[in-house]
Amino acid sequence: MNETAQPPLSGRICLVAGASRGVGRGIARALGEAGATVIVTGRSSEAGPRTDQRLETFEDAAREVEAAGGKGYPYRCDHTSERDVDGLVAWALRRFGRLDCVVDAVWGGNEGYDGERYPDGSGFGTPFWRRPAARLGESFESGVYAQLLLVRAVAPAMVQMRSGLIVTVSFDMGGAYLGDVFYDLAKAAMNRLSFAMAEELKPFGVTALGLSPGHVLTERVRDAGLAAETTETPLYAGRAVAALAADPDVARHAGKVLHVADLARAYGFTDRDGSQPARYVIDNEQGGGDVAQG
Repeated sequence: MNETAQPPLSGRICLVAGASRGVGRGIARALGEAGATVIVTGRSSEAGPRTDQRLETFEDAAREVEAAGGKGYPYRCDHTSERDVDGLVAWALRRFGRLDCVVDAVWGGNEGYDGERYPDGSGFGTPFWRRPAARLGESFESGVYAQLLLVRAVAPAMVQMRSGLIVTVSFDMGGAYLGDVFYDLAKAAMNRLSFAMAEELKPFGVTALGLSPGHVLTERVRDAGLAAETTETPLYAGRAVAALAADPDVARHAGKVLHVADLARAYGFTDRDGSQPARYVIDNEQGGGDVAQG
């Protein structure tokens, strides 16, 4: 390898929404590995409230970007707030002049979940008629609604530049049921929104697509005692995003939901331990849980 060569994403301005922990944090780190400048957002801050009293913060994630070789910029944002999202994007454009790659890893559908029960007493996969309907609203607000708010805010600048990549972290099993009606509906809506946005953005040179990891070893999954069931680390998805962002022909993927495992074989990257985990196959007998973001 030529040690004097520039990192593949040197000079690129990236934004990773929902990067305090989980897949978003892994994506931010991988973009840092590739030399990018990464704006890292979340709600859990060293200086304020933290979701579910978690220890991880977006400031920590920004420092990981720096340690990996990139430039990290922390920014507090509630991605279900239109005002917060618009303020974030306005700040980013004032500060850097453009956004080359925007990743939405926001997912609050599992907040309050301890690995067995949600705060309302139900579990993942509890029959829908035994669960409060409000759970569906929470899943949609922290999924498809947050996704729409972010892309709606960044699209004008990308359309004007006639370039840009938008990646939404979701989950897809090719039409198979995901084990929980609220989770299944939220992820299906997110995937469909990625497709629909891609159709409208294609004529302007902007690429939108979805990304489907496997069963990821996130902090929540680890703390719930489910680490042995996982197939990959958050860095695997991160390296998938870095490979896509560096691909000059990424537009061929517009509107698709791409599996991290397939991208690893196509682009040649590996997980943290040097392996290339295969596609995850969901087991509806046991329930899937939040295998995407954690």
